[in-house]
Parts: sequence; C-alpha cells; structure tokens
Amino acid sequence: MVTPDLLKNFARLYNLQTVYRDGFGQVRAAPPEAIIAVLKSLDAPVKSSDDLPSALRERRQNLWQRAIEPVLVAWQGKPLSFKVRLPQRLAETKGKYQVVLETGELQAGECSDEPGGRVCAREVEGVGYLVRSLVIQAQIPLGYHRLKLRLGDLHLESYVISAPPQAYASVNTNDAKAWGVFCPLYALNSARSWGAGDYTDLATFAGFVGELKGQAVATLPMLASFLDEPFNPSPYAPVSRLFWNEFYLDVTRIPEFAQCPEAQAVVNSAGFQRDLNDARAQLVVDYRKCMALKRQAIEELLKFLLKKNSKRRTSFKKYVTTHPMARDYAAFRAKVESERKVWFYWPSAACAGTLTADDYDEGAYQYHLYVQWQCDEQKRWLRDEAKKNGATLYLDFPLGVNRDGYDVWRERNLFALSANGGAPPDSLFVKGQDWGFPPLHPDAIRGQGYRYYIDCIRHHMALAGMLRIDHIMGLHRAFWVPNGFSAAEGLYVHNQAQEYYAILCLESHRHHVQIVGENLGTVPFYVDEAMERHKILGMHVGIFGVNAAAEPTLDKVPANTVASLNTHDTATFMGFWTGADIQDRVELGLLAEAQAQQEHQYRAAQREALIKFLRSRGSLTDNSADPGAVLAAWLTFLAQNDEEFLLINLEDLWLEPLPQNTPGTWQERPNWQRKAHLPLETICEMGSVVEVLKTIGDIRGPDKIK
Repeated sequence: MVTPDLLKNFARLYNLQTVYRDGFGQVRAAPPEAIIAVLKSLDAPVKSSDDLPSALRERRQNLWQRAIEPVLVAWQGKPLSFKVRLPQRLAETKGKYQVVLETGELQAGECSDEPGGRVCAREVEGVGYLVRSLVIQAQIPLGYHRLKLRLGDLHLESYVISAPPQAYASVNTNDAKAWGVFCPLYALNSARSWGAGDYTDLATFAGFVGELKGQAVATLPMLASFLDEPFNPSPYAPVSRLFWNEFYLDVTRIPEFAQCPEAQAVVNSAGFQRDLNDARAQLVVDYRKCMALKRQAIEELLKFLLKKNSKRRTSFKKYVTTHPMARDYAAFRAKVESERKVWFYWPSAACAGTLTADDYDEGAYQYHLYVQWQCDEQKRWLRDEAKKNGATLYLDFPLGVNRDGYDVWRERNLFALSANGGAPPDSLFVKGQDWGFPPLHPDAIRGQGYRYYIDCIRHHMALAGMLRIDHIMGLHRAFWVPNGFSAAEGLYVHNQAQEYYAILCLESHRHHVQIVGENLGTVPFYVDEAMERHKILGMHVGIFGVNAAAEPTLDKVPANTVASLNTHDTATFMGFWTGADIQDRVELGLLAEAQAQQEHQYRAAQREALIKFLRSRGSLTDNSADPGAVLAAWLTFLAQNDEEFLLINLEDLWLEPLPQNTPGTWQERPNWQRKAHLPLETICEMGSVVEVLKTIGDIRGPDKIK
C-alpha cells in the first residue's frame, strides 16, 4: 500500500520540498499528483503511485552507486574535501588523483582520509557500502577543472570549481558610497532615437549620471526577444540569455550607414519618415513597428557590406568563423522566421535540433549574424564610453528564458519542459504565480558542469560592472508548477546552491563585477546568510518598510545592500504616495473594495508617519509636505546612511505615477512598453532632476561619508 510517508520519502531523495510556508506564513502541502508530476519531470521512474515502492528502491541504489558527486567545490585557501560512496571492499584502498586544470596542466597525488571521516553506512540490495571523506591537500588554482580519481579498480570523475569564497568587492574605489540611477533602456527615448531608447541613448545617460558623480546606470535585461511572430517583448522572457537584442542597436552608428546610399535613401524616404515619426510620437513603444523600421535599414547595410571586399567584410567573416554558437543561433532565428511558429511545431528533424541551409532563408541567417556582430561592437563601445564617464553598467540577469526560444531548443535536456517556474501564494498574488518558463533540471545542469549557466553569466559580465541576479533564492530552491496544476499546487525543488555561488564568485573576480542578489519577498533565512557569507549585496525597497503604527517608522537598511524606494515591479514613489497601486489592484480584481478602503487608510497613516520621521531627522523642512519635497527628503535620508549602494528610479524624479510593469498582468497593462514621460535631452537639462542627483552625489562623495 502506498502511504503519504512513502511518497514524501521518495520525493526527498530527489530534493523536493513538498511542504512549505507560503507568503502568508500558511503551511501548504502539494497534492500527491503534483508531486508525482514533478518527479516525472526529474526523470524518476514513476507513472503513478503504484510505481513508488520499486522506484524508491531503485533511487536509493542509484544514489549509493553514484560514488562521487558530479561537481565539487574547492574554496580558495582550503583543501578540496569531498565524500565518496564505496563498496566496503574498498574501505582501506588508497585514493590516487589527477586534477586536469583548465589550462591543460596536471596536478597529481594521493588523497588522504579526513580524521573521523570514515562512516560505515548500510547494506543496499545485498551490497555493503560506506562513505569516506577524502581530502586533496594541494592548492588547486582558481578555475574549472576535472578530477580523475582511482580507488583500486574504481575510476571516478567529477568537475571541480575552484573559486574565491567571496564575490568581487565593489565598483567603487574612492571610499565614497556608490549610487546610480535606473531606467529601462526602451523608455530612454530621445529626439534622435527610433521610437525607443538605444545603446547610444544609454551611453548618453551614463555620461549624464557620471558627471553628477554617480557610479552606475541600471537597466532591465537587454537580451534577444521575439518581436514579430512569435511576439513577446518581455525582458524576462528572452529568446536567449546568450545573445543581445538588436532592437537596441543605433542604426546610424553602424559604420556602413555613412557609406551606404541605399540605406540612407530608405531612411530618408517619405514613408519611412512618416512611420518613424509615428513611432516616436507614441507614448508606448511599438516594438513591431520600431523593429521593422530598423530591419529595413540594417538589411541594406548588410547588402552593402557583402557587395565588395573590405576590412569590415573581413572582420564580419572572422566573427562568423570564430563564433559557432552565433551561427547556430542565427540559423534558429532564420528558421523561426521561415516557419512563423514556435519550434515545438517544426518538422521533426528541425524540432529535434538539426537544421540545414535548406531549412531557412540565407538572407535572414546573415541578418541575424550581422546584428549580433553589431551588438557586440556597440556593447563594447557602450561599456568603454560609460567607464570613461565614470559610470559602470548595472545589468540584470533574468531567472528564466522563453520556452519557445533558442536556449531551450538547443539545450532542451537542461530544462524541465513539463513544468514552469513560479512562486507560491502571497499577499500580492493570492493564487500564486506561474511564470511560464521551464526551470533548469538540477541533475542535468550539474552533469555538464554548469557550462550553459557559466556561458550566460560570462555573456553579461563581459559588459557589466554590476550584475543583479534575479530571484537569487532560485539558486537554493526553485518553485515548480507542473503542467496542469495551479501555482497554489506547486512545490520546491532544491538545487546545489554552493556550486552556483562558486561560479558567481569566480566569474565576478575574473570580470571585476559586483554581484547583487534580488532577495525580496518570501526568502528563507539561509539565503540571506549565504549572500552575506559570499559578500553578495542584497536589496532593500523603501516603500515596503514604512511603518505607520510602530517604531522605527522606516525599516533599517541592512549593511551590504542596494537600497531603493521601489523596483520595476512595484509602484513608483508617486503611485505609492497617492495609493494608485491600491486602486489598480481593485480594478484588476485582486482586491475587494472593503479591503481597499482599509489599505487606503493605512497608506494615509504611512504618509503621516513618513513626513513626521523625515522632519524629525532634518531631511524635510517643507511644511507643505509636497510629494516632490518628500521624495527628495527620503532620498537624502537614504544617501546619508550606510547602505552599500543607493539606486534611484529616474522616473521618480518627476513624480511619474505609473509603473513600468504590473506583475501578474499581460494584456491588461502596457508592461515593458511605457516610455519615459520626458525625452532624454530634456531630462539631462531638467533643473529639478539635476538638483536632486547633484545633492545625492555631494552627500555620498568621499569627503562626506565616514
């Protein structure tokens, strides 16, 4: 007979957490059917509960037969310690090892047993096993290596990540407290850009912030997206975490543009200019129209480049030759355009991952290679231009990828395609969240030594000075929603967090990038402890910490934190101040009128408490309590505190009431589309904006912060 304990014990062997507390603090237990569905996603040999007894025996046996973990971590300055599970006949056998370094060099020697590290375990299916704790005393250089271990007739292999125990320290080198300004790039429109911000606009923005002593400009993910058919402009559902979005190219900065009369004729034509002016005039970004306009011009530039031999053409050909993954990606994108449907519905060979030149249009293939080449060029220019002006780029690494995109198509064995990532119910999402993208398969990603994850991280760190890891709790445990179940019926799948942290610490030092972890919401204590241990900055959002009926009025900002008033997923300062976010939830059916009235009353009390607090600290001297004065006072107060980094939402500085994203909505709100209310040229000259940022720069300068 199958009992709940049997299912729970089996689930535990796959690192599933089937009972948890949701955002309300309520204990939830995933239904047995959902647990079995997730187990099947993890390749457990179960079709129904009837298979559990035999599957449990098989799993236990397999775990004991897995003599060594597929990935080991060696922390800098410490010996490599690891456990092996061995038949008892090898209890006294000496272990000899080779470490094949990433350079190709070898380290070799004999392992020693840790004192007291030999534990007799149990008999499994008639075979006696024991656990030995072995140590390699030799210092292993930082990097990604392979361990080859021989114990008698047993030959074992494992990946070794040798990493510093802490992430790279800081973007700031002059003893000042760092600060920066956030705005989504698509929103940073200017008079010269084509209906949405581009890389040149971001460079201008970085120069503006740098001149005011800011150390960073932050923006949302700028990764490749589907902008035709299929269509999904969300920066958190990218086609790939390995390629940039050509939507943000400044076409006029591409070197061919100045020499190509055909492209100039297209751009200067009456129809093009009419469409361009229409795109510029819209209050929200028309991704399809803007991308179509850019593509018209870019295709002419590509034709011009390929017509005759030149240094630029040779450079492009070299890029194509030396970037095999870009060729694969370009073929995928060209095939998407040919089929105009997602890869699940392609012919069998293409769906399975095999493409030939007959599967797609050569022009589309060359186009996607060309734009990635240009993205690489403009990104390098952007990075260097920002640094020259004293401001680094603070980028965002999204948690997942579009299940219809390139990464899932090419690396499908790494993803659990019969489940989605999500979150359990909380006060904002009473039914929980289903994010729609497939989670990484824990065993599969470890089995390849995290190659895909490392490549994605490197892609971002080559450009960034700071990198925000979206939903960092996912390194520890990810909430899975199996297909056919609601988010309220999901459960947690635990990962090997130490291995992810080792990668982040190693790559952050190699690229000199500071790591920020998004640790907002319902986050277990051990996540914050791990972040502190590895010197990864946390996040503090001011509007979540205003107390109306308790002291202190403002929650204390923890050390080693990026402090801000809000995020792209919350109300702006003005939305919070007016209670517009409360009313929006009523309109979306997420809040009843009676509850809304209570929340409005509490919000009014929060406003009063905040005003009183800021006046008592001398930050607010305006008796009228004008929202602009309160905003400036609140930012000033934060600037005077000891948080590691202060991040200011650009749109708050003119009291923008609307958020960039309303989580849980798709068509109901114009998410990821709203342009900044003012063009970039006006922002850079706007007295009230400059005054606030200049004050922040002066307060956090090296001669003011002790």
